[in-house]
Amino acid sequence: MLYKILNNNWYRFPLFIFWRSLIVANMTATTAVCINSCCCCLLQVGLLTITFDTLYSERTIIHKNPYVQLGGCYSPPHCLAHYKTAVIVPCGNCEKQLHQFLYYLHPFLQRQQLSYCIYLIHQAGTGPFNRAKLLNVGVHEAMKDNDWDCLLLHNMDLIPENDYNLYVCDKYYPKHLSTAIDKLYGLPYSSVFGGVTALTPDHYMKINGFPNTYWEHLDEDDDIAKRIHIAGMKIIQVPLHVGRYKMMGYGQTASPLLNLKRPAELHTSRTWKDDGTNSLVFKLLEKKKKHLYTHIMVDIGATPALPPPSRKKRNNT
Repeated sequence: MLYKILNNNWYRFPLFIFWRSLIVANMTATTAVCINSCCCCLLQVGLLTITFDTLYSERTIIHKNPYVQLGGCYSPPHCLAHYKTAVIVPCGNCEKQLHQFLYYLHPFLQRQQLSYCIYLIHQAGTGPFNRAKLLNVGVHEAMKDNDWDCLLLHNMDLIPENDYNLYVCDKYYPKHLSTAIDKLYGLPYSSVFGGVTALTPDHYMKINGFPNTYWEHLDEDDDIAKRIHIAGMKIIQVPLHVGRYKMMGYGQTASPLLNLKRPAELHTSRTWKDDGTNSLVFKLLEKKKKHLYTHIMVDIGATPALPPPSRKKRNNT
């Protein structure tokens, strides 16, 4: 009898067993992926309350972030991160802002379930600040440590107010994250590219990195934006309600809020191939892994001396 049932349903029985086995195997594999792979949306909260009334000690920040390893590096302890992000922070005289920055940024990144390291690039001396050149140094040193998926370039005085603003790169185009800084909460023009930005290493190499020749200028951001367009890419602007940032201090130590005028005509099209990562010269003074960040002290040289003014010959009549 059993033989007859099997014989009459020979085309159904094996198919049933096959599909049941396939479903069980798929459920097992899916469960394994869910358990081992991180899902950032489970920990994010959206809008954050940011205040600068309290000065946090290093000990407090370390206690608040027990899984952060030496060098300011973190990987989720219970799952596999999808992305590896190097956060590169140029710094001149930034000691007053450092603890506030670390206090807010470490938990922000951990809620996004990223594997990350924070690099503080400190310009030695008291000369004019050169943000773009420090970023070149930061990329150069960070890529020695890991094969990063994303280079996250971050002004220290900007704190994100929404943790749905993901600190990961777009596969195809550079991304501008700080689209809505407080006191303005909007963009002065569509091509603005400064404050907090994200590029893959491939994007970075396509534009020959950043210019090394802007000392105490606002124009390096516009130069970088122009490089991106020359390289055939566009800038992705994060939606304003997501790209909200609070700025620390509006005095002389703070970054300029935004260049409210459209960029002046630059000579980027003539200079970008020769001024960038391929012309970077610096002296590494220190690279030290501290508990909450990797400290890089660098001598990037002095501002090039201006040529003496030309003297016109006077005609004696």
